[in-house]
Amino acid sequence: MRVLLRLVRYALYLALSGVLLGCLAIGIAYWLISPRLPSVETLRDVRLQVPLRVYTSDDKLVATFGETRRIPVSIEQVPAKVKNAFLAAEDARFYEHPGFDMQGIFRAVWHLVRTGGDKGPGGSTITQQVARNFFLSPEQTYTRKISELFLALRIENALSKDEILALYLNKIFLGHRAYGVAAAAEFYYGKTLDQLDLAECAMLASLPKFPSTGNPLFNRDRAVQRRNYVLARMSENKFITEKEMKEAMEQPDRSYAHEPPIEVEAPYLAEMVRADAMERLGNDALTDGYSIRTTIDSRMQEAANKALRDSLIDYDRRHGYRGAEAHVELKPGAKPEDLNRELANFRPIAGLVPGIVSEVSKEQAQVYLADGQTVILDKASVEWARPYQSENSRGPAPKTVDSVLKAGDIVRVARNDEDKWTLGQIPAAQSALVSLDPDDGAIRALVGGFSFGRSKFNRATQSARQPGSGFKPFLYAAAFEHGFTPASILNDAPLSFPDPSRPGGVWSPSNDDDKFEGPMRLREALVKSVNLISVRLLDAIGVRYAREFITRFGLPLEAMPENLSMSLGTAAVAPLMMARGYAVFANGGMLVDPYFIATIKDRDGKEIYTAQPARACRDCPERLLDDARLARAAAASAATAATVPSATPGDIAAAATIAPAASPASRFAPIAAASAATTAPATPAEPGKPRLAPRTLDVRTAYLVSSLLRDVVRRGTGHAAMELKRNDLAGKTGTTNEHRDAWFNGFNDRVVTSVWVGFDDFSSLGRGEFGSKAALPIWINYMRVALDGLAERPFATPPGISTARIDPGSGYLASSDDAGAILEYFKSEDIDRLAAPPPEDMLDEEGHQEAYDIF
Repeated sequence: MRVLLRLVRYALYLALSGVLLGCLAIGIAYWLISPRLPSVETLRDVRLQVPLRVYTSDDKLVATFGETRRIPVSIEQVPAKVKNAFLAAEDARFYEHPGFDMQGIFRAVWHLVRTGGDKGPGGSTITQQVARNFFLSPEQTYTRKISELFLALRIENALSKDEILALYLNKIFLGHRAYGVAAAAEFYYGKTLDQLDLAECAMLASLPKFPSTGNPLFNRDRAVQRRNYVLARMSENKFITEKEMKEAMEQPDRSYAHEPPIEVEAPYLAEMVRADAMERLGNDALTDGYSIRTTIDSRMQEAANKALRDSLIDYDRRHGYRGAEAHVELKPGAKPEDLNRELANFRPIAGLVPGIVSEVSKEQAQVYLADGQTVILDKASVEWARPYQSENSRGPAPKTVDSVLKAGDIVRVARNDEDKWTLGQIPAAQSALVSLDPDDGAIRALVGGFSFGRSKFNRATQSARQPGSGFKPFLYAAAFEHGFTPASILNDAPLSFPDPSRPGGVWSPSNDDDKFEGPMRLREALVKSVNLISVRLLDAIGVRYAREFITRFGLPLEAMPENLSMSLGTAAVAPLMMARGYAVFANGGMLVDPYFIATIKDRDGKEIYTAQPARACRDCPERLLDDARLARAAAASAATAATVPSATPGDIAAAATIAPAASPASRFAPIAAASAATTAPATPAEPGKPRLAPRTLDVRTAYLVSSLLRDVVRRGTGHAAMELKRNDLAGKTGTTNEHRDAWFNGFNDRVVTSVWVGFDDFSSLGRGEFGSKAALPIWINYMRVALDGLAERPFATPPGISTARIDPGSGYLASSDDAGAILEYFKSEDIDRLAAPPPEDMLDEEGHQEAYDIF
């Protein structure tokens, strides 16, 4: 008996010593590790990585940016079945233990003893996982495990259980870049947390164990087994009944990848926002939960996408079928999995779905698609597919389907307007569209190419293409502020200029049709887009003056050549630059700055940035006062130059004969001085008042050019736009040499839109592909939607504009009894100049002005 008591006593001593040694070891460990442990107080204000979200002006999602998918939620937003599923899977005694679970620790120790030191299950609680996920590395070492334990105790002392669980549910990685339960629910099931059923909750709770290799998209069978284990644990812990467990276990898993619910496709604009956000907000722009509202209108953007793509496809079909996108040799009896493997590297693009021709005959072809369906293409589906030979020629129309398609061809198919499948192909040509509000420069729609996935080059903002005749309105504006009028007559006749850089040392510009019409008024010259008139006009006002003047439209000086070819649109500009320039005509002479970010909010919804663009604000009292001030300044400038004679028709004629090197600016000093006085910096915004954009062009000049551009639409090269049945449209086509670029720039007083079509490698679009044919249809189809619901509103005639009857042959004022006289718009002071009789040496025997002699 004494021996037994002695053994018990020794055992107690030994146990007490072990406890004391254990406590001493823990104390020493805490003394050594504690100074290196981070403060858990940071968890009270933790900032989880949340992606940047980009929205339209009407709050539709455009894009998300960031490496992680995360949607932070509060613990109150997490349904009980979601919480219980994670508790059952990870830590059923979470609300009972102090941060560590002795049962779990003993289980981990027993595993170590049984396996001879193998690091297996760690027995970590949810609190310990929070400590590891926020402060420690995932490596399995004893030091990390002890640090994790101490941090867990600190966290339990600092935070409530619900706060700890909320951190865990928002931080945990659940595969496929989804962090947190809300993001995982959206990605795997396309649902919010409150929409999940029991089986789906259990599936999400099964993911923390093996998020990459055990998720249902990687290994569905393994994931379902793990889900059923979680359901069993929920039943064991009385979170659900056995009946509920069995019903959930029998339910098949229907998860698949749900990408973010992009509501409006504007990838080129979204990339512009991303780059701007990085510059504006720094490296945290993509992870700090910002939301950016753009100026894009979702309805207009969708219309721009469709108009551009449809017209490019139409252009592509006009020039023929270039053949299959790829070809593979099909084995006899190829199965769907074999066909899917061949299609794996092809993705749908803008409604053009990839497929592989599995069978073909003279009458039809069977095309297998990646979604498992087989579509039939008949003769009507391929009748457009005449073989492409060059940009100017095609082969004969196909008579049978098998003359176009072969088994093994990988092709594109698309649904037509009748919802029938037809053969398609990805266009080789490219296009860009920019639409903005001329009042403040807000970009309402922007498309930088046919497909962002195939080419991220943003042609709307980054390209440098020649605008062709679309440049002429800027030149005409310079001429109207230099003494010319819409009634001024110049001669459409052959010209030659010395040019050592050209063969023969001579530059001889020509019109598009190589024809000449002789003397014509400037209004008619712009309506008909006569090149030689533009050359003569630039020669008359001087290249230097014109280049400097045209910078008022926002075009950089270096973009414009220093020679007469500038008159034919040889500058290098992007569509956004052209839209900004045409906005000056649309808004009555103010230069606005295009912008696309309206507001920026932080993760808490607080607005940290609001755009304050300078506005044209034509009817604002502040603008009227500012215009009155500029008018007084212009009058004063003109008064100081009163000793210089006013421009007369003879002066204009003489200017037209001056060599390009000579500048006629001195003879137009009063006009130039008044013009310069109209340029003013932006007016600073006072509280409650608009910030005014700088006036860069006399409102009367803007009106005169706009009146010419309205005629271009009514009866000129832009006449097809009258299809919209509106009288408040103005614009100008543009086509460059060899049809490399096709443009249409058009507007009313509320929407300005520029469209460009061409090849990235500057190849020719083909004979006959003028701006009116290649670009104008895009503009029309877009503007049909953009202007829908906007009442027609005529351009307001500004003060200082008068109408007068003129002789259309001479451009001079007509007598009251002249039956052939027509009405023309003028600046009021120009009518006085026109009333003066022309010099006698410029009259013919009958007293009429000799047009040929003066131009």
